[in-house]
Amino acid sequence: MEKNDIIINKINSLSKSKFRSSFHLNKKMIAYCRDKGYKKIVSDAYDIISLRLKPSIIENDGKQTPMRQVHPVFIAQHACGCCCRGCLEKWHHIPKGRELTDNEINYIVTLLVKWIELEVKNNDKV
Repeated sequence: MEKNDIIINKINSLSKSKFRSSFHLNKKMIAYCRDKGYKKIVSDAYDIISLRLKPSIIENDGKQTPMRQVHPVFIAQHACGCCCRGCLEKWHHIPKGRELTDNEINYIVTLLVKWIELEVKNNDKV
């Protein structure tokens, strides 16, 4: 199975969760994505994941990701089960208590950006 297929399958699986499927980008965030472009979104995602999820110990784990409409990556984190180390363990089988690897960070960022791309694309249909 190709990497893109794995990502799409995971997004489809997450969309079956009532809670995860309740997250969507608002018009302001969609405009931000279009204005800034995906290079900026990818860069932001790497910065956010490296700062907030990479460490082995996170003091405020479970509370470090805003749920309000602040930045598209934060909303994508909730939609994709990548908002805290507990959710990463539950949804993606990435264990708590150790630093994230570069491969894990790449997977998370790829997942988040694909979810954002799909949100923007689906908004074009409305």
